[in-house]
Amino acid sequence: MSIYMYPVIVIGILVFLSLFFIVKQQTAAIVERFGRFQSIRHSGLQLKIPIVDRIAGKLSLKIQQLDVIVETKTLDDVFVKLKVSVQYKVIREKVYDAFYKLDYPHDQITSYVFDVVRAEVPKMRLDDVFVKKDDIAIAVKTELNDAMMDYGYDIIKTLVTDIDPDAQVKAAMNRINAADREKTAAQYEGDAQRILIVEKAKAEAESKRLQGQGIADQRREIARGLEESVEVLNKVGINSQEASALIVVTQHYDTLQSIGEETNSNLILLPNSPQAGSNMLNDMVASFAASNQIGEAMKKAKEDKENKENQ
Repeated sequence: MSIYMYPVIVIGILVFLSLFFIVKQQTAAIVERFGRFQSIRHSGLQLKIPIVDRIAGKLSLKIQQLDVIVETKTLDDVFVKLKVSVQYKVIREKVYDAFYKLDYPHDQITSYVFDVVRAEVPKMRLDDVFVKKDDIAIAVKTELNDAMMDYGYDIIKTLVTDIDPDAQVKAAMNRINAADREKTAAQYEGDAQRILIVEKAKAEAESKRLQGQGIADQRREIARGLEESVEVLNKVGINSQEASALIVVTQHYDTLQSIGEETNSNLILLPNSPQAGSNMLNDMVASFAASNQIGEAMKKAKEDKENKENQ
């Protein structure tokens, strides 16, 4: 074999190999012949005429995402940055339009996002931007779908993924939120204190009621005991006045005895002289006698008056 045949063989192998090319899954290859569109090839092993045909480019049919950051102003004059994520893909049946009608799809999508966001956000206050971010995303998707469909692109979804106001505005919003939470906490604390005061007052009222009831029961029992003591003394010839005085004097000495049993007591009972008991007894007997005389005089005067009236 002549040495000149080797280059021919190599060239032949290269030409043969250039007949074949592979297109990956979810990819479309555009084949041109002498600079003119020839065909669109999809995934798998494909053939082309060497030198005559060439692969002009490839387009991915997968869903892609483009993040666009837009700075704009709200209705209440707050500058805010919005991050809009656009998910899109090339329509399989419109690969020709996507490849030949539009050179820079990213730039085109970005322009529409800027246009829509800067038209919608200035109509809203800052708080509404956070609440109605889905409305902004829907408006962007609607505008993009109408525009990009003609270029062979389908807008799958648009998302407002971030809303970033100016740093000073965020600090002010945080202060407002903190103040509002402190106000709410103070209200709850006030309510708790009020409940405690009310419950404490109720408890004290109930305690006083029970204490009063106890004192009343105690006095009732004391009165019953005194009544029984007077009855016992009456049976041995002591009248009611003398019995009452005797009981009081006895209680006086019982009190003195109770005070004397407490070693650290600071209580002083007045009067506490030795003749105090005797004086108290005499005074009480005299008081009872005087009260009886007054009562008898009043009773007699009443009877005389009734007799005169009857006559």
